[in-house]
Amino acid sequence: MGFGGAVAAVFRHYAQFSGRSRRAEYWYFYLFCVLVSIGLDILSRVLAPADLLAQLVQLIFALATLIPSISVGVRRLHDIDRTGWWMLLWLVPFLGWIVLIVFACLRGTDGPNRFGPDPLATETPAPGPAADGAM
Repeated sequence: MGFGGAVAAVFRHYAQFSGRSRRAEYWYFYLFCVLVSIGLDILSRVLAPADLLAQLVQLIFALATLIPSISVGVRRLHDIDRTGWWMLLWLVPFLGWIVLIVFACLRGTDGPNRFGPDPLATETPAPGPAADGAM
C-alpha cells in the first residue's frame, strides 16, 4: 500500500471502528496529517500571523481528520489484538503516548484475530500444482 492509497483508504473508512489496519496505512495517514498541518502553518505565517481565515482552515483540517485519526488508531490496535479502548491512553501525557506509539509500531498478529482477518494476508492463494489439478 502506497502513500496515496493509504490516505484514501483511511478517508474511505473514516468512521469504521471495526476491522484491522496495517502499519503502512496508519503511519502514511499520520505523515499526511503532519505534512498538511505544516503546510497550513507555513501558509498562515506567510499570510499574516493573526489571519483568521488561515486559522479557520487549520481548524477545519483538524476537525476533518479527528474521526479518521481515531478510527485508524482503533483499527491499528485491533491489528495487534488490543481493544480500541486503549486509545484512551492518549489522555495520559507522555507515558500513554509512548505506549501507543510503541503499539502502533508493532507488527500485527499473524492470521485472523478476534477483530478480523489479517490485512497482510493475500486475498487468494497463489495457484500451485494441486490447485489446477496438474502434477
